[in-house]
Amino acid sequence: MSLVPSSSESSDYGQLLDTLKERIRSSRLRAALAVNEELILLYWGIGCDILVRQDSAGWGAKIVDRLSADLKRDFPEMTGFSPRNLKYMRALAEAFPDREIVQQVIAQLPWGHAITLIEAVKDPAQRIWYGEQARLHGWSRKVLSHQVGSGLFDRQGKAITNFARTLPAPQSDLAQALIKDPYSFDFLGLGPDISERELERSLLEHLRSLILELGKGFAFVGSQYHLEVADHDYYLDLLFYHLHLRCYVVVELKIEEFKPEFAGKMNFYLSAVDDLLRHVDDAPTIGIILCQGKNAVVVEYALRASVKPMGVAEYTLSEALPAPLQAALPTAEDLALDFPLWSLVKLRIDIERELRKLAEDAGVTSDRSMSLNELIRTNEDVRQLPTTAEFMRIVNSLQNAAHGIDVPQDEADQATKISKSFLLDLRAYQATR
Repeated sequence: MSLVPSSSESSDYGQLLDTLKERIRSSRLRAALAVNEELILLYWGIGCDILVRQDSAGWGAKIVDRLSADLKRDFPEMTGFSPRNLKYMRALAEAFPDREIVQQVIAQLPWGHAITLIEAVKDPAQRIWYGEQARLHGWSRKVLSHQVGSGLFDRQGKAITNFARTLPAPQSDLAQALIKDPYSFDFLGLGPDISERELERSLLEHLRSLILELGKGFAFVGSQYHLEVADHDYYLDLLFYHLHLRCYVVVELKIEEFKPEFAGKMNFYLSAVDDLLRHVDDAPTIGIILCQGKNAVVVEYALRASVKPMGVAEYTLSEALPAPLQAALPTAEDLALDFPLWSLVKLRIDIERELRKLAEDAGVTSDRSMSLNELIRTNEDVRQLPTTAEFMRIVNSLQNAAHGIDVPQDEADQATKISKSFLLDLRAYQATR
């Protein structure tokens, strides 16, 4: 019997190996989360016991030191029983008295995140909110500290918009929730006397920090993005694609107070993007006008007649960052871990669009639930493209990126390279049809 597999066997084996690797990664992740959950619940339980006895039995603070020594003696293989950590356990029980909240939110986060919530957030409702956001978006501890320090709770979803009237539910609620007011551009270190081009250039130089401030889900498409309408050239300050809302987002920067004519110009830009860039599966394009100031009544009047979804928010600048905020800002390495995969997700979106277009041209109904591999199998010619087999082996990497699952950097780099080649082959094939 030959030990050398045929090409078809090699392809099947590669797919099997990728499937098993993904299953193993998922299982390891679930196991790690389960261990973390048990640990946090153990800490909470210990904290509850200490709290009850100190409150009801009048035990003094020295009991913590005694417990620490005895627990470390009886469980030498375990870390985490220092007096400092036991005090954090007591503080955890005091901050989150509801076990269900602890299990659903706090126990899904690392212990360091719980400590940050205890130390930095005093309002009980805000603690739960920040914990839930950290869980949903996978914030690192430094990103969590930064979001708390910037007052995200008080800014999220506060912009004046017309989304309730111009977008269907639940898209309108999701869009409203993602826009803040004001936006904090303190990381630029700029004073108020700047031009719009200087502001835009500085934001691009600090793109990672800008993405962090905008919020997870924003993928950068371009600056001064060119549109040609009726033989005239127009340029959008900043263009993004939102991966959860599945729509383009146009951001216009103004260094003055809001004026009604800004809404008219944005209305034109949104119409142009919807006509020239928006795919049939995309949601309506959203506009965000960022100004240094605004009058709420003027904004509401300006947006009232618009049929395009847009919002108006302010932004703040600071010439120098306060030391605590500077220390809390995530490093480039932290942000690279939090936001490394958006270009890969954008490639996946482009490839899926090309495959659906080819399927429709061939008379195949491409159900929204069809995977990339299933879309490829609908077209014999696509299966024969030079890069198809290689692409199918890295599809799981694209799927993980699209669902916010970490992909190792070397794996992401390889997937990006292969995806770009496959997309070029798809477009070349489409052009010959």
